Amino acid sequence: MSNTPSKAAASAGARAVALKNALVERELIPEGYIEKFTEIMENDFDPANGARVVARAWVDPAYRELLLRDGTAACDQFGYTGVQGEYIVALENTPTLQNVIVCTLCSCTAWPVLGLPPDWYKSFEYRARVVRESRTVLREMGLDLPPEVEIRVWDTTAETRYMVLPFRPAGTEGWTEQELASLVTKDVLIGIARPEVPVNGSRADQA
Repeated sequence: MSNTPSKAAASAGARAVALKNALVERELIPEGYIEKFTEIMENDFDPANGARVVARAWVDPAYRELLLRDGTAACDQFGYTGVQGEYIVALENTPTLQNVIVCTLCSCTAWPVLGLPPDWYKSFEYRARVVRESRTVLREMGLDLPPEVEIRVWDTTAETRYMVLPFRPAGTEGWTEQELASLVTKDVLIGIARPEVPVNGSRADQA
């Protein structure tokens, strides 16, 4: 699958700008609202937040239990709440199970812990194909899973925002939460990738 923005995405962007301009002309948007919300989206909504949640769950069994029972409450302990963070559900991976997130209708994700959805996540190709041929799509995106690994695809709704709790990689015993968090990317949180320890087995540089 290509990560290049589609013509449809570009067209949607143009429509969004036109709508914004029309609302501003009619004084229907409070002054500074768009700038403030843009700042929040660019700076506060970050997959590094989800990585911290995962790392805590890997080292703290009680927190992991809370995350799986009530993802919203668990994320709230870090202050990761707000728009599209009201109904967070954590999906636990195992060595033989890979959870994958999609929004077949649009591009909903748990913004506070996953960040804004990437272009490929919003594309019609991903939304349509990952449900029907998930193993093929994951392989095309770089995750080639053996046949014994089950793939479950979860469709995000207005009242359910998923995040994947990946299986902790072997060889990370004794790592700090910060070191563990460095292994968790947005792709891992969506489920199209698995966390990997560096080839040389060394920890990430925490300078």
